[in-house]
Amino acid sequence: MFGIGFNEVLIILILALIIIGPKKLPDIAKALGKGYREFRKAFEEVKEEMDLNFDDDNKSYDEVRKIGANNKEESNKKENIDGKREAESKADSEPESGRE
Repeated sequence: MFGIGFNEVLIILILALIIIGPKKLPDIAKALGKGYREFRKAFEEVKEEMDLNFDDDNKSYDEVRKIGANNKEESNKKENIDGKREAESKADSEPESGRE
């Protein structure tokens, strides 16, 4: 626990009892406990929100990658089709050597 041993915790509690007094110590302990609970609750909410945003960002990134891959495949298909048409048009435009 933060590198504090049992002896140190005991000394801190005894000092708190002497300084604050036995009548106010329970009230202060309750207030500290309540503040700590609220802090943890707020921290967990922020953590969950960040996890949700991180998951959404990953999903968006994956969707963009899929779209990019699909576009690349379509582009490659189009290039292949255009290349075949170009080769066919060259073959049609060249005279055959055996007819002359």
